Amino acid sequence: MTWFLDHLAQVGGLLVTHAYLAVVPLVVGLALAVPLGWLATRFPRLYTPLITASGLLYTIPSLALFVLMPLVLGLGILNPLNVIVALTLYTVALLVRTVADGLSSVPEQVRQAATAMGIGPVRRFVTVELPLAVPVIAAGLRVAAVSNVSIVSVAALIGIAQLGSLFTDGFARDFLDPIVVGIVACIVLALILDLAIVALARAVTPWLRGGRAG
Repeated sequence: MTWFLDHLAQVGGLLVTHAYLAVVPLVVGLALAVPLGWLATRFPRLYTPLITASGLLYTIPSLALFVLMPLVLGLGILNPLNVIVALTLYTVALLVRTVADGLSSVPEQVRQAATAMGIGPVRRFVTVELPLAVPVIAAGLRVAAVSNVSIVSVAALIGIAQLGSLFTDGFARDFLDPIVVGIVACIVLALILDLAIVALARAVTPWLRGGRAG
């Protein structure tokens, strides 16, 4: 606790950077996974290739991907954009199946009813299918958020400053305090993101709250 209080500003700065590196890929990855998941459900022939490709993408070791990104993007190895792109790929890999499963869980009679009411395919997707798939998508998003918080730490090995830097600093000096602070800070950040996703999912699905209340 003494070490934490003495280095509060440093830990706070690393926490903000860590959150940025974890959340931005989460948002971008979700934005990319939604249309890919829709394609997988709309065109059955694409389901297996898309799901398989995304699954294989997630098997790439994070450290190897962090090292590879500067070569692919043409950026310096210390550029945080390398981490953002790499984690966006991981997020897409996790969420494509989740989005596809969520959209597949929407009852067919609901789609038919929306069509019978004159709602076009795009509007039906945005106003009917996607909202009904939110609980399933949110569950996958929670997993991706925790995963991102964990994987960001690995970027400390290539010199990207964030909470993982406390681990490398502690191990280098054989000093436990920064390691413990880093672990606790990562757990707290993961919990905050998890609660935020749950709250957002509840906010956009008020009918589920009404159902529980009844």
